Amino acid sequence: MKLITAIIQEDKLDDVREALIQADITRITVSRVAGHGRQDDIDIYRGQQIAPSLIAKIEMKIACNDEFVNIAVDTILKTARHGEGTIGDGKIWITPIEECIRIRTGEKGGSAI
Repeated sequence: MKLITAIIQEDKLDDVREALIQADITRITVSRVAGHGRQDDIDIYRGQQIAPSLIAKIEMKIACNDEFVNIAVDTILKTARHGEGTIGDGKIWITPIEECIRIRTGEKGGSAI
């Protein structure tokens, strides 16, 4: 079991979500987040360094069994990228899930996902 976390641009949410549904991945969690990557450098204004502003993004979390990891990642890569790729398109992290438990039934493991 893996947890796929993807940070994408807001305008790509619907495209990515629809593509994931077409790939038979329907259980996702979406949050609005703000952050800063390589988009802006630290600016100097009147002799003082100004911290770059935070940029609104979308964070998607997908818990899936191992056989769906490559499908989900490839789908996100294809649909979240602008053209040939631009700075700010986002990032994907894949982390192992030690255990998953469905609260309603107490079911555990991959079937609980």
